[in-house]
Amino acid sequence: MNPAVDSVGPAWSLPAMRAAQAQAWTAIERLAAAIHPGLRESEAKAVGEAIMADLGMGQAWHPMVVRFGANTLRVFSDRGGEDLTLAENDIFFIDIGPVLLGHEADVGATFAVGKDPEMHACAAAARDLWHRVAAIWNHGVVRGTALYARAAQEAEAMGWHLNLDVRGHRVADYPHPSRQAGKLADLDSLPTPGLWILEIQIRHPTRPFGAFYEDLLG
Repeated sequence: MNPAVDSVGPAWSLPAMRAAQAQAWTAIERLAAAIHPGLRESEAKAVGEAIMADLGMGQAWHPMVVRFGANTLRVFSDRGGEDLTLAENDIFFIDIGPVLLGHEADVGATFAVGKDPEMHACAAAARDLWHRVAAIWNHGVVRGTALYARAAQEAEAMGWHLNLDVRGHRVADYPHPSRQAGKLADLDSLPTPGLWILEIQIRHPTRPFGAFYEDLLG
């Protein structure tokens, strides 16, 4: 570990971090299945929060984000925008950060409804790009700065634009000020497995929608 950026609390363990992520992925799939055309973002978020509570995931280290349509272009910190309604042919993403097994789980994924092929392709591309970039990282062989430079290149090669304002971040056991370590895209060292969330947000080259995917490196 690099002490300057890889500090953890006394409860942190890599197996627990991975198990927390796995539980969060189970939740996000259930949340996605409950979202359907006709819901507003605010309504979908309320449904998601009820499901999380039912799963015993009421505690979170960051608020749930649900974005529909054109709002899928907005970054996490942008809390403005219209409360959009999911259309019959549409795209949406969910981002959750529950505290599980005493660790800061963080997962996000994009889904498409209906028959718009480009929306389905965009949702799949965000996931596929994440896996391409994770393979480039190769368990801590490539620096964070180089990783996002390559991510931008890969996105363009796939026909999408990468949002470099979304740059990844630290996680650890909870509570722990791990996010003070800075962004993954600014890390001029090798990211340690199990401590960094790789975030990918892309946009369609001409149409007003995008996709988001995030998971733990390692």
